[in-house]
Amino acid sequence: MATPTVAASAYANLARILDQGGAGKSPDSGASAGGPSFGELLKDAMGSIVDGGKQADQQTAAMTTGKANVMDVVTAVAETDVKISTLVSVRDKVISAYEDIMKMAI
Repeated sequence: MATPTVAASAYANLARILDQGGAGKSPDSGASAGGPSFGELLKDAMGSIVDGGKQADQQTAAMTTGKANVMDVVTAVAETDVKISTLVSVRDKVISAYEDIMKMAI
């Protein structure tokens, strides 16, 4: 499970990536075949992770004031941990695929 410091750093990095992702888009950077682009899907996934992290943080803060149940906090943190683990797995697969493509002979 991620420590609070690691999680906070991950949330900040994802938020910065999302903010930078909106700048510099070309008008035709959207879907070419009627569906969302890979970049848009990735941006949505990262946004979901950031939202989950914020929800876990809010649940933790509510628990410290006695307004939330411990199980709600544990559930929110566990869901965020699963989302981050999934993102890391996808990242590893993308890097592996990129390395395989770079090894191909032209």
